[in-house]
Amino acid sequence: MTTAPERSVPKPVFTDAEAGAKVFPDSTARRFNYFVPAKRKQTHYEDVTVEVQPDPRHYLSQGWLYGFSDGRGGYPLDWTVLKAWGSDRPEPTRGPGSGGKGYDWPAHGWHEFRDPNEEWELSLYRYNSNVVRQVTQNVEAARQAKAFEQWNPNWVRFVERNVGAWMHVDHGLGLYLFANANRRAPTNMHNNAISVNSMHRIRAAQDLALYNLTLSEEIEGFDGAAHLDAWNNDPAWQGVREAAEALTGVDDWCEAVFAANVVFEPLVGELFRSSLVQQAAPRNGDFVTPTIVGAEEYDFSERDLRYTKAMFSLLTGDREFADHNKAVMRQWLAAWVPRAIAAARTLQPLWSQPDSKPPRFEDGLDRAKSRFSGIVTDLDLQTPKELAK
Repeated sequence: MTTAPERSVPKPVFTDAEAGAKVFPDSTARRFNYFVPAKRKQTHYEDVTVEVQPDPRHYLSQGWLYGFSDGRGGYPLDWTVLKAWGSDRPEPTRGPGSGGKGYDWPAHGWHEFRDPNEEWELSLYRYNSNVVRQVTQNVEAARQAKAFEQWNPNWVRFVERNVGAWMHVDHGLGLYLFANANRRAPTNMHNNAISVNSMHRIRAAQDLALYNLTLSEEIEGFDGAAHLDAWNNDPAWQGVREAAEALTGVDDWCEAVFAANVVFEPLVGELFRSSLVQQAAPRNGDFVTPTIVGAEEYDFSERDLRYTKAMFSLLTGDREFADHNKAVMRQWLAAWVPRAIAAARTLQPLWSQPDSKPPRFEDGLDRAKSRFSGIVTDLDLQTPKELAK
């Protein structure tokens, strides 16, 4: 029997300097302990979200890992004029091994935000897949039941022009407002909440686009391109178009989210969806469209508005900059409320188009104003005088 010669290869030598070799009190801990949880016990949402985007004011001891051509690094706090406590303090000068100090100096108040929806990757996919599944089942059930044959011809014209036109609002705000604000916000907690808001709007636009294609197949004479003419040329839509396009051009990420979710959506979005489409559709033989539009209504009223109020309530109650933030938000209200009211009023002719009319436009606008006033009050702001216009 011949023994194979032992090969001459380097042998591992352990020096106790390799990763994981050192044993310390938290070596076997199953949860992170580098942040202060919002409640007594940290949640899974916090474990996968808080501090995933590092910050030199917290734990990024070597400074920003990336920057811009002008020398600024990471997520500059001057991308919004609003401030959270500690924002005015300079970034600390640190070197390797200098560590971080949690929520003491040099941290700042932006890191205190927690999304009450606790949105992260899994919750986003789970929620949106459930919505898409339900919407798809509703439309398919309507096709099999020949439900679209119950629509009167005037309502067909209304849906092809006006319900289809709303997809342009969703697409524009989702892709150019919220997706942009997501990149500019200073913490991962803000990024997650705002990016989910972006996906809600993009998914809603997709829902309407696919619905438009289905109606083009199911209803003889349905003009699947009519929404383009309505969006580009119908006077009733030009106020909404002007406001939506102005929103996509806002550079300050906080102003963009505030103007869209605090002002535009309650005064224009909910007015159109709840006081017009969902009220008029059943009266005209349509029990399908409200399920499509209602999914977006739930996105905003139960999820997107919820994180928005939590985010801005922290800023209006900030221990250092509350007065500054309130003054800025009052300026935003003064600028955007007149635009939203004007956009809402240009939609008024749509209320007279269906054969079976929805409740009066003025009644719907009054409800929208009341809803908006409640949101503003919840943020510890005064209802702007511009609302009376």
